[in-house]
Amino acid sequence: MQPEAFSELFPLFESASPETVEWLVSVSTQHEYPADRAVLMEDAWGNAVYFIESGWVKVRRHAGDSAVTLAVLGPGDFFGEMAILDESPRSTDVVALAPVKLLSVSAQRFIQTLFKDSQLHHRMLQLMVQRLRLTNFRFQLRHQPPAVKLANTLATLSEAYGQPVDGGVTIFNIPIADLADVTDISEEETSKIMEKLVEKGWLKVDEANETLVLSNVKQLSQLAGKG
Repeated sequence: MQPEAFSELFPLFESASPETVEWLVSVSTQHEYPADRAVLMEDAWGNAVYFIESGWVKVRRHAGDSAVTLAVLGPGDFFGEMAILDESPRSTDVVALAPVKLLSVSAQRFIQTLFKDSQLHHRMLQLMVQRLRLTNFRFQLRHQPPAVKLANTLATLSEAYGQPVDGGVTIFNIPIADLADVTDISEEETSKIMEKLVEKGWLKVDEANETLVLSNVKQLSQLAGKG
């Protein structure tokens, strides 16, 4: 990937120096995984930071024989940044929801870069605080009706990864089980609410392209308490 394209795709690097971006691209390693393949195992956290060039992944927490999806991440996002500072064992992994292309930078090189480029360091802190605020907002919604919680999930995904298309904004068609986990509601509730959103015309399912078209993001955001 060319350094210019790298900066455009990843908001993390929008204020980094061109020299920083060029060096990171030169030392990065490319990976490709099919859907349903584990891209980061429990014992691999802390070895590198991963950047999603294309495709979607889910972060899962394991509890015994079961797993719960904690987050869904799309193109332009990254993961593994916190683990490079934390050497404790992890009970989470990352699995491809769709064919995914990743770039990885080793922990040592990434930390060196943060020390050298103060703008990148500052931008990293901004995005981590942003994630914390989203987590706090989700926590505030824990007693809200399921429809409000799901609207928040969809609106948040749209804001982070949505691509404009005719008739709205498109995101990956996340499996119901993962969407329910991330929203903290049941699969049955998720299915029923999704059906109602389709009936209202706020949402369209494009199964051929494995996407959701959010045709009324404004209403979803208002329902979620964002508007």
